[in-house]
Amino acid sequence: MTNSYCIYFLSNKKNGTLYIGVTNNLKRRLHEHKNNLHKLVHYEETPSVKDALCREKQLKKWNRKWKIDLIIGINMDPRFREDDKQERG
Repeated sequence: MTNSYCIYFLSNKKNGTLYIGVTNNLKRRLHEHKNNLHKLVHYEETPSVKDALCREKQLKKWNRKWKIDLIIGINMDPRFREDDKQERG
């Protein structure tokens, strides 16, 4: 992730708060977060801070359903899928 920027979504629990932010060091930023927002549920990389900030602004205007659809539709990491299955029962 050198010379790139990440737009990321954090959540505290299923159906809880969704936080969207931008960073050039995702690992560090996740460590810095407070307020129990500790689960990374989605991220996107962009080549420039300008692109990242534009995308963040766009995503923050989306309604919750669109954000959830993005998270479910793009996250192919099995860890996210398994957590979701377990929470649904």
